[in-house]
Amino acid sequence: MEEILIYDRGMVISRAVAGSLEEIAARLAEMASGSTSLHVVCDRNVTHVAERLFAEVGDGVPDAPGMFVLDASEKNKTMGTVLDICGWLMESGADRNSMLFAIGGGIVTDMAGFAASIYMRGIRFAYLPTTLLAQVDASVGGKTGVNYNSYKNMLGVIRQPECTFICADVLDSLPERDFLSGASEMIKSFLIEDGGNYRRAVDFMSSLRSAGDRKAFLVSHRDELSALIHAAVGVKAGIVSRDQFESGERRKLNLGHTFAHAIEKNARSAGLDITHGEAVSVGMVMAARLAEKTGYAEAGYAGSLKSELDSVGLMTECPFSVQELVDAMRKDKKTEGGIIHFVLVAGPGMVKIEDMAADRAAELLK
Repeated sequence: MEEILIYDRGMVISRAVAGSLEEIAARLAEMASGSTSLHVVCDRNVTHVAERLFAEVGDGVPDAPGMFVLDASEKNKTMGTVLDICGWLMESGADRNSMLFAIGGGIVTDMAGFAASIYMRGIRFAYLPTTLLAQVDASVGGKTGVNYNSYKNMLGVIRQPECTFICADVLDSLPERDFLSGASEMIKSFLIEDGGNYRRAVDFMSSLRSAGDRKAFLVSHRDELSALIHAAVGVKAGIVSRDQFESGERRKLNLGHTFAHAIEKNARSAGLDITHGEAVSVGMVMAARLAEKTGYAEAGYAGSLKSELDSVGLMTECPFSVQELVDAMRKDKKTEGGIIHFVLVAGPGMVKIEDMAADRAAELLK
């Protein structure tokens, strides 16, 4: 099994482990063997993955008192759901030596990680992310949290999972729109640190879009997809190792996200269905436009980036005016003293952080 380690001051604090479900089952059994009990939180849509996994695990894990199955949605990503998980842990007899294991996308890992972080002041936890978005971004890096009054991830903590298991096998049947949401975050990673992977990712996703049978394409190109996932996780793991608590370099991972969170907030208020990855894709184009306006990017780069994201099938047009996004951007959790750390992009591997007020950004983007 391939491993990517996350460090803090030279010590390993988390790891991402890639392998087949069979290999993951064996590793999970080994990890959980020292726990009093193993408690599983699972997205209702992927209970079949849990069944496949635990059929492989067999008797190799401590008592697993049922499974907390939830409907993963931004609407349900609340403190109420986290408290429900904590209540279930208590009723199930979880103690400080128990382990929580989350199976699902980023909404599930965010909430399960948050619950594990606060239950009895913290118990062990690990993830099996089942979406591309969660594999390349949401489940890696230690961020947990929930939404508050339509504002994205306003309540949460940074606490590292013991392990994030990466398995490309579970992505074959992922709906196209959900897969593209993850593709957006993958491309974002390679815009931050290229290593030749940006072009490979765009070409892969464009080929997938034109494939007649998506599932057959993914099965036949699984090694290529696994390599791209591994590379994207490596980008994030490296940055988190250098800046776990987002005091500097980690802010680069927010490329496109200041705009994206404002788009998502306005979309929820307007009753529009926009995924996180779609909003990030639009946000990256807006970040490129802002880079042009400040002189960091060459004229025309935003249009070039837009064309490449269009070729992948991603959303690139913002349904709101920039002025409509300003209020939500001001209330973004990363705003400090009215100043936002905007991440500008001028090309693959060419990003920088520029501080400015939301009103100034809106003025430049008019």
